[in-house]
Amino acid sequence: MIKDNQKTLNRLHILLDAVIIVVSFLIAYYLRFYSFITNLKIFNVEKGTFYPLSVYAQSLYILVPLYLFIYNKAKLYTPKRGKKRWTEFYYITYSNFLGLAFYLFFLYMIKEENISRIFLGMFTSVNVIICTAARMSIAQFLIVMRRRGYNLKHVILVGYSRAAEAYIDRIFANPHWGYYIHGILDNNMEIGTKYKKVPVIGRLEQLEEYLVKMSLDEIAITISLKEFEQLEGIVSICEKSGVHTKFIPDYYSFVPTRPYTEDLYGLPVINIRNVPLTNTFNWVSKRIVDIIGSLVGLMICAVPMLIIAILIKLTSRGPIIFSQIRVGKHNKTFKMYKFRSMTLQTEEEEEKAWTTNNDPRVTRIGKFIRRTSIDELPQLFNILRGDMSLVGPRPERPQFVEKFKEIIPRYMIKHQVPPGLTGWAQINGYRGDTSITKRIEHDLYYIENWTLGFDFKIMFLTIFKGFINKNAY
Repeated sequence: MIKDNQKTLNRLHILLDAVIIVVSFLIAYYLRFYSFITNLKIFNVEKGTFYPLSVYAQSLYILVPLYLFIYNKAKLYTPKRGKKRWTEFYYITYSNFLGLAFYLFFLYMIKEENISRIFLGMFTSVNVIICTAARMSIAQFLIVMRRRGYNLKHVILVGYSRAAEAYIDRIFANPHWGYYIHGILDNNMEIGTKYKKVPVIGRLEQLEEYLVKMSLDEIAITISLKEFEQLEGIVSICEKSGVHTKFIPDYYSFVPTRPYTEDLYGLPVINIRNVPLTNTFNWVSKRIVDIIGSLVGLMICAVPMLIIAILIKLTSRGPIIFSQIRVGKHNKTFKMYKFRSMTLQTEEEEEKAWTTNNDPRVTRIGKFIRRTSIDELPQLFNILRGDMSLVGPRPERPQFVEKFKEIIPRYMIKHQVPPGLTGWAQINGYRGDTSITKRIEHDLYYIENWTLGFDFKIMFLTIFKGFINKNAY
């Protein structure tokens, strides 16, 4: 069983990593001092001017335990089922550079200047490559073994619910994870009922009995919301059995994949939505970028904006700038500015609907500035004022907000951050007359995964994907 083999596998992993560190060290020593690389001008080194291998090898007394300790802290010895491959490469790379930094600091403290820094760079590179290749090879071998029915993790589910179905869906979609689900215990479904070949095999009261007669690696608690009063008793039985237990909440549809938790004097508190921009430092950083970005944007676009203003005035009757009430952060309304691209309308006509293909209300110059998003440039003033941000969910009119919040789940979450001139949804094609549901999915992803780097990525991609809009009519 997996629970019996995992410790052995981890020990072998640790031993393998120790061997790889030593081998990488020896390869790096050869490359630095004895390979063709030494003939290159920038790497040239004369024989007899560097420490022999016996002196360099003394570093391994520090490097091997240091790297293994960092690997362990980076969770490189935890089970890898269900985890993405690239994350392991990231942690291997991160751990190696962290180990290198610690070792360089150690050399600085003991005033050792004769250990080649180029050698250490080569060692780090070689170690990352070999360690990654070894782990990928092992992972591929285990996948093949699991597909043949070996190295499986045996599981039962406790409770039939949407969470149980979602769990089974993912297990069946990823057979290389090596999970084998024996069945479901539930009080509401008839015994024998199946979901994707996984049968209901008993009732919740039989959990202890099944734990005794079956050799399981894992229990997944998937009870429905209406059965939560039984959760404490189920957890107690599972813990007494010593079997690894997971809890898959039936409320997963409205709790994020990575919920933000707080420790309130020993009381765990789960925030339903993780919004990084509620952090003061993050908010201030974003605001500084907005101010600088909007000022730079206004300076760059001053002449084009002047030309567009003149063309609008010469080709149609009415004001150059059009303002419209939109809903922003914390559901507060503000006036959003745009270059006027339509003929003059009454307030009632404006509120009827958004524009559609070949809309007769759009002026000749309006078609061009809408298609190229030039009509949005006056929103740089909104950004400077603080009504909007360079990046964020697009703001909507109040009447549509009232409509969408009733029919689209989690729609109002977008108002926890400032609306933006561009956004993740926009560069993925969800602008104008496109799916509101898909737009909200992208907005929520942006809100939960915000970083300044993500903002810069969106701004960069806007140059190639955001300006020309085939859905802007």
